[in-house]
Amino acid sequence: MAILVRDWRFLLGTALIAALLLFSYGGMLVVPRSGIQVGQAPFNAPPSWDYPLGTDNIGRSVLALMVYGIPPTLAVGLIAGGVSTILGTVLGVTAGYFGGRWDAVVRTAADVALTIPTLAVLIAIAAYVRSVSIPMTALIVALLAWAGPTRTIRTQALSMRERQFIPLARLTAANHYEIIFIEILPNLLPYIAAGFVGAVSGGILAAVGIQLLGLGPLLVPNLGMILQYAFNSGALYQGMWWWWGPPAVALILLFFGLFLISLAFDQLANPRLKASV
Repeated sequence: MAILVRDWRFLLGTALIAALLLFSYGGMLVVPRSGIQVGQAPFNAPPSWDYPLGTDNIGRSVLALMVYGIPPTLAVGLIAGGVSTILGTVLGVTAGYFGGRWDAVVRTAADVALTIPTLAVLIAIAAYVRSVSIPMTALIVALLAWAGPTRTIRTQALSMRERQFIPLARLTAANHYEIIFIEILPNLLPYIAAGFVGAVSGGILAAVGIQLLGLGPLLVPNLGMILQYAFNSGALYQGMWWWWGPPAVALILLFFGLFLISLAFDQLANPRLKASV
């Protein structure tokens, strides 16, 4: 952890994410939730004292949509990243450690899953499901994103299985689960953390993608929903920058922050990268 604290990328990335959360949860104290309701404000109003980020074409405050839309957007990424990372870690560690037929099954399944066009599957599922919620969207994304973490963790587990401390642990009569949880997993934490941050970013990107197509949750405010309404209503061509600009900037800051944090964990997991910093 001390190494991360001294890494400017980790500090800057964490600061960006913290700033977005502070904007959202701090804004909830002063921005009424009623602002996300239809007809609560003038239509297509530019930024003003009463509406700092203007309004959309159905009378909703863009500031209120931003304040209450950032947490659900992050929730999609956290749920999707957490589930896919847990699945990938369990499958990757067990496949790399035990090897044999189980390793062949996991490796083949991961290779096949990586060839499946995730966005196409998400579109097909979202098109046939009448009501798509934030948790449902996140779980769908997670179930299609486990293959990448599985391959990464499996490769590291294979390498770690050949190191000297594993045979020594077996000589002390440690069972398989003790070796996995005490000897292998702690050494894989930087890889798991880097994979989790990448999975969070990928989950948010996938959710925003299907949201822009109008197939995501439309009743819960989120950044993808704001952009979807803005683009479908021609805000870009009408010069209504206040409608699509703030959520686009928030997403850029969010992805950039996660990217920096992922780089910091990558350096922690791969000391050779220090020479290139």
